[in-house]
Amino acid sequence: MVDYPSRMFHVGHLVPDIQAAMAELGSGLGLTWTQVVTRDDQRVWTPGQGQRRVSLSFCYSTEGPQHVELLEGPEGTPWWHGDPQNLHHAGVWADVPTLTEDLVSRGWELVCSQVAPEEGYGSFSYVRSPTGFLLEPVAAANEERMSRWFAGGSLT
Repeated sequence: MVDYPSRMFHVGHLVPDIQAAMAELGSGLGLTWTQVVTRDDQRVWTPGQGQRRVSLSFCYSTEGPQHVELLEGPEGTPWWHGDPQNLHHAGVWADVPTLTEDLVSRGWELVCSQVAPEEGYGSFSYVRSPTGFLLEPVAAANEERMSRWFAGGSLT
């Protein structure tokens, strides 16, 4: 079994204004930030709405190993700050299909993924435990490029 606690690398926080949150948490906690990435065509699949593309802005604190992720997304998505079930999550490097399917088989709920389950979930999913804990399995293949981004480089 994979040691998932040692693979956790971020805690996500949904915000209504990413620039304001960066300033607030930066000065309050002494954090510096990666460049903000804004995707107007972020792919997301949800059980209720299927596959679609939405707008999403995000950044991470450069300090780690436990990073703070800020996300600003529109209403009706898993990244909208106004949904009390979506206030925060923890991210873990993982084999996304394996961990997602294992957790769903244990009674966790699939909230969303980058692409439909029958397409392999993509590079992330969000799964919620029966008690409400939200976990984001993130494809371990992204670890190297994200580490470069955390160090000041580009995500792409």
